[in-house]
Amino acid sequence: MDIISQLQEQVNTIAALAFNTFGTLQRDAPPVRLSPNYPEPPPVTADDSSKFAEQPKLLSASLVKAAKQFDALVAALPLSDGGEEAQLKRIAELQAENDTVGQELQRQLEAAENELKQVQELFSQAADNCLNLKKPD
Repeated sequence: MDIISQLQEQVNTIAALAFNTFGTLQRDAPPVRLSPNYPEPPPVTADDSSKFAEQPKLLSASLVKAAKQFDALVAALPLSDGGEEAQLKRIAELQAENDTVGQELQRQLEAAENELKQVQELFSQAADNCLNLKKPD
């Protein structure tokens, strides 16, 4: 797998971890009284509060680990040689090469279309000849 695909996969992993982290925190957070007009929320057991206290630490640790892996992948990207001018020159060279290959493909496509027309004409002639040889009933 190339480095760009790995980076994309890591971004997807970070997004999934963030989504699951926020969802888990929202789902498992202890209830809080929003206003004196609302009734008192049900009491939280010691077991529930200890589980909730550990979750943010574990979830944030996995997010930090994924972010560090992303940073390592970014650091592994090849450095550009010569700066922006060299990159622009290389882009122009690649574009010229792409244009040349595109023109060759266009010529081959036109040749293939001409050959297809010839084959269709020959097939039509052969079908007509077969129909003309058939004896009337």
